[in-house]
Amino acid sequence: MMSQQQNDLITRIGPADPAGKLMRMYWQPAALLDELQGERPIKAVKLLGQSFVLFRDESGRYGMMDRDCPHRGADLAFGRLENGGLRCAFHGWLFDVNGQCLETPAEPVGSSLCKNIKQRAYPVMEKGGILWTYLGEGEPPAFPEIDCFAAPEAYTFAFKGLMECNWLQALEVGIDPAHASFLHRFFEDEDTSVAYGKQFRGASADSEIPMTKVLREFDQPIINVEHTEFGLRLVALRAIDEERTHVRVTNQLFPHAFVIPMSTEMTITQWHVPVDDKNCYWYAIFTSYTVPMDKKKMKEQRLELYELPEYRSRKNKANDYGFDPHEQAHETYTGMGADINVHDQWAVESMGAIQDRTREHLGQTDKAIIQYRRLLRQEIEKVAQGGKPFMFLDQAHARGIQGPATMDGIGPTKGWETYWMEVDVKRRRGAPWAAPVPADIAQKVSHLTAAE
Repeated sequence: MMSQQQNDLITRIGPADPAGKLMRMYWQPAALLDELQGERPIKAVKLLGQSFVLFRDESGRYGMMDRDCPHRGADLAFGRLENGGLRCAFHGWLFDVNGQCLETPAEPVGSSLCKNIKQRAYPVMEKGGILWTYLGEGEPPAFPEIDCFAAPEAYTFAFKGLMECNWLQALEVGIDPAHASFLHRFFEDEDTSVAYGKQFRGASADSEIPMTKVLREFDQPIINVEHTEFGLRLVALRAIDEERTHVRVTNQLFPHAFVIPMSTEMTITQWHVPVDDKNCYWYAIFTSYTVPMDKKKMKEQRLELYELPEYRSRKNKANDYGFDPHEQAHETYTGMGADINVHDQWAVESMGAIQDRTREHLGQTDKAIIQYRRLLRQEIEKVAQGGKPFMFLDQAHARGIQGPATMDGIGPTKGWETYWMEVDVKRRRGAPWAAPVPADIAQKVSHLTAAE
């Protein structure tokens, strides 16, 4: 358990809050690229407890500014795109993507007022189908060269979903390997050949055993956690028999993302982005190592659950997440349908808007959560002392942050330590795009050729 003061320290993300100051030192997802398509590419954005307007000007440049017009505070999200910028609908003041006022048309002829007016603006960059922004001071850090950013556009797909809870409890469910055997338990297995786009529904690598069967029947994993150059690596081991062990390798990407295997062909890189203290979005980039992404199918699958424009789940606390007691008795552990996003949403939202960690009791399976919180507190303190936090990367260092390696497969009980690396390296070297092999992994499986 922790004190209320400690809980506030690691959850609150306002501009004056210690964790908020840490988060503002990293690029943050502001919107999906899809959200600024159409004839009026303007979007109101709430991020880290602040309100902004995100837009694309007539020449295709992206900009993000504080949402209140610096004239008299009207809402710029209702502005007009014209003459090279965003024009306030109240008095016609016009701003470019850098926040510079270009025109104050109601002022007298010859007025130079606009030259001295500048709205606070923030850099915007598109990567992996997401528009990213930097809210901090000074030069932003470089992006790591992880797979979802290294892969060609055809091999990635981005989506998001709203969660009505604090960002930290949303993140922590992704670094908890034990929960999948219970929260995501299915009492019957599906045909793995139709598992495209569905997490935990395919077969584990080097086997015909559905992942749902492994998770259901082997529910006491041994969890190893190690610190890496990007955060934490988690290895969950489930002994199938004396000869075989199920190995699942996932990662925490500091500060607020995780990287996990979706199937033998895909990984998910997922950020948990604070809207404010009591709401967050998950932003995910799915990356394929085999064939180009079927984006139409991936989007259709997800729009069965999520409603636009807010990307809010159709199953939510207002309708008990679709809970069906008969289904809970016979089909799924939760009784909340087959989409694991609903299961996760129920789990983290049911904790309350901000989980009261003064009442929790952690166990051995929570070791990654314990280590992550320790790392988070350490980096919050570093920023409070005026330092640069972990994963605030310069260009040279960013090139060395690759991968991270992920894997879900059934291999030898003796030798699982190198087995999972070999599976990951083979997938990378067989990819139709130049998927980098992380240096620490490459050194340990150097015997593999590119052909293998």
